[in-house]
Amino acid sequence: MNSVRISVFEVVGSPLCVASNDGQRVYERLAAAIQEGRSAVLSFHNVDTLTSAFLNAAIGQLYGKFSENDIRSLVQVEDMAPDDLVLVKRVVDTAKQYFKDPPRFDEVIRETMEDQDDGV
Repeated sequence: MNSVRISVFEVVGSPLCVASNDGQRVYERLAAAIQEGRSAVLSFHNVDTLTSAFLNAAIGQLYGKFSENDIRSLVQVEDMAPDDLVLVKRVVDTAKQYFKDPPRFDEVIRETMEDQDDGV
């Protein structure tokens, strides 16, 4: 089993990783590797800007398709700034919570948004 190296900069074509559709392209490569049982090294070399929208699409949605054990054992992140690692951890934690019970999570978000709209 050989590993695949995915350069986020090359996939996106820019140091700005902000759009979810760009994250989707990274996700598709990661998901294909995991599906084949191959390890993937996700390199953020030359990436200057990351958003949670990008990371939700690229990494977060993996938790809806694969087990946490598979993701942990097959996906490795490299060349990422410490602040961005914190953002990845937040995205992963949220994704794990969401995919445990998506309808309940969506309900809580909806209720929270309604409370904010009501000025509570």
